[in-house]
Amino acid sequence: MITARGLTKTFTRGKETVEAVKGIDVDVAEGELVAFLGPNGAGKSTTLRMLTSLLPPTAGTATVAGHDVAAAPAQVRARIGYIGQGSGGGYSYRVIDELHNQGRFYGLSRSEYRSRADELIEALDLGGLGKRTVQSLSGGQRRRLDVALGLMNRPPLLFLDEPTTGLDPQSRANLWEHIQRMRRQYEMTLVLTTHYLEEADGMAERVVVIDHGRIVADATPQVLKTDHADDVITLGVDCAGDQALAALGADLGVVTVTADGPESVVQITTSNGVTKLPVAIERLRTAGMITNSAEVSRASLDDVFLNLTGRSLREEAA
Repeated sequence: MITARGLTKTFTRGKETVEAVKGIDVDVAEGELVAFLGPNGAGKSTTLRMLTSLLPPTAGTATVAGHDVAAAPAQVRARIGYIGQGSGGGYSYRVIDELHNQGRFYGLSRSEYRSRADELIEALDLGGLGKRTVQSLSGGQRRRLDVALGLMNRPPLLFLDEPTTGLDPQSRANLWEHIQRMRRQYEMTLVLTTHYLEEADGMAERVVVIDHGRIVADATPQVLKTDHADDVITLGVDCAGDQALAALGADLGVVTVTADGPESVVQITTSNGVTKLPVAIERLRTAGMITNSAEVSRASLDDVFLNLTGRSLREEAA
């Protein structure tokens, strides 16, 4: 669905040259849900704007939905949906009019755009809102309208740029429920950018980590966490010290022991912490130590980003 090679975008601000995107190579297969993850200024949105033909690349090539973004931008736009960071509906216009106009822009007949608008209003829980103006809608309703606008042409490929930014947790979950259902219904390919790590972790089949205009990692969320971050096992035991270190050995991971009141806290930094937890407890028991508490902190995509770039994505997003 997407093939990009050496995709580059350079801006000139006065006498300064800014390289926003520095030679990105990426492929997205039909039916995938791929998340671009990175802080503000990393090049995520600029990359999406090039892939949607809204920005011409300075260098490199990209084929999207079967068409070259530079040579055939109109054909690209006819085959995609794009939901930007801002609201797509005109504030003073009615919901139904915005949907009908969107259908007209894509050359749909009167009967086609009316039928399509009714279908999307029902599917995205916008019933009863057709005659209301966009400015009278809640944040969640506006974003669902944006999704409806992006789907009027039945695109096989949908781009979402920070689709849930500014929404409360309930509205975010509701919007994603609608998007996922529409994806299954229309068998779409989805490409999104997001600051929300749990969205990328829970929704995406692949995560592309971008930093300073370059792709620094590209894999499934689980592979990224396995390859670039560690779990932490924390155990509370009656007595520890050198005895615990000897019992656990070096094969489980990096072990540290600290005193915490009447018991000691043993921490093991390791991969696959869930599978190694029972092994650690059994080794301590065999050595005569009782485990009073146990906890596994799983590696997160923020840990991955921190290890890859030296920065916390949560702090960047805040």
